[in-house]
Amino acid sequence: MRSVEDHLSLVTAAAVAPRPVRVAISEAQGLMCAEEVVTEHPMPGFDQAAVDGYAVRAVDVALAGVPAPEDLDEFDAGGADLVDLEANEPMIVSLPVVGEVSPGARTPTRLQPRQAVRVETGAPMPTLADAVVPLRWTDGGESKVRVGHGVESGDYVRRVGDDVQPGDVAVRAGSIIGSAQVGLLAAVGHARVMVHPRPRLSVISIGSELVDIDRTPGPGQIYDVNSYALAAAARDAGADVNRVGIAERDSSRMREVVEAQLIRSEIVVICGAIGGQAGGAVVDALSDLGDLEIVRVAMHPGSVQGFGRLGRDEVPTFLLPSNPVSALVSFEVMVRPLIRIALGKRQPMRRVIKARTIGPIASVKGRKGYLRGQLMRDERSGEYLVQVLGASPTGSSHLLAELAEANCLIIVDSDVEELGIGDEVEVAFLAQRG
Repeated sequence: MRSVEDHLSLVTAAAVAPRPVRVAISEAQGLMCAEEVVTEHPMPGFDQAAVDGYAVRAVDVALAGVPAPEDLDEFDAGGADLVDLEANEPMIVSLPVVGEVSPGARTPTRLQPRQAVRVETGAPMPTLADAVVPLRWTDGGESKVRVGHGVESGDYVRRVGDDVQPGDVAVRAGSIIGSAQVGLLAAVGHARVMVHPRPRLSVISIGSELVDIDRTPGPGQIYDVNSYALAAAARDAGADVNRVGIAERDSSRMREVVEAQLIRSEIVVICGAIGGQAGGAVVDALSDLGDLEIVRVAMHPGSVQGFGRLGRDEVPTFLLPSNPVSALVSFEVMVRPLIRIALGKRQPMRRVIKARTIGPIASVKGRKGYLRGQLMRDERSGEYLVQVLGASPTGSSHLLAELAEANCLIIVDSDVEELGIGDEVEVAFLAQRG
């Protein structure tokens, strides 16, 4: 029996990331950037107002808000037009408003000393203006504005290149492109960007007992659950998924279906009865496409599984059990890391934390357990607590409803047969719901 670690090493050694491609930035979200995006122009490209208000020379409103002296007769205002002047009261500066500038204005506006221009956020700054007085510090006047608070040079102005200078790296290679990166790429004029694309993954179900969900099962037939569940798991991991559906067990037909997917995929997942004679038939049918091996892996559920590299490009190909829970757990442990590596993720594995058990947990000695659980947190201590799902301590491996309720996998070492209440155990987060 092969250890989980040895089998996973064999799987991850087969990881091959698709070649980087250049895509529109609207299609790049969630993908890893494959180039250093260097800016050619400053951002912003011109001095612009950072708030709605009045563009001024800071020196012209320096007295605004400053307490007036007691001896007003001897006070020299330096040419400033002060209104409602009273001793020891904050001074108010009045300036004529000589224009208005909106975002996108192309005609330059020139400001003379002791004048103001009404500006909106994002509007180009008038010539000679070096600050903006926010609207809330004024009376909002149209022909004249009364300013009750002074500003320093540069206040409320976005200068040329404040965000990005020419030669700066806007988005680095290896960065995951999120909404902020998409916005930055647009801001610096990059319509397309080189990314590591999603690996293409095909899911095939095999089994004469299977029918698609748009048909009514006959005697001895069941719905094809696995191709839908595994396709969803692959999308969650970040793959570009092709759900092939049900393939016939006929050797030549099965080979044709698999071979067709090897041409279009970086990963192929086949699910169905793979133990005993049924598994041998699958291996025989695909033998001339490459080496495919069915082994027992020291884990539960999902101990029997297959892996190999098929086709001219040696595409990683998985054989997973027909049991939906075993198939999903095997996918989580073995296939998901391969997808994440192909995406270029530095941390391909799920986040693992320590938690305390709030009930007994039984496992199979000699096999690493991946048991469905519910993770919670103690409000007072902040400690993570976990309980296993299922009527029995280990849960039943076939209960898909329990897996749907799980928010974590409880990882039990292969040398542990039972955990008691309060024991510490490793827990892997599953995707959040809600």
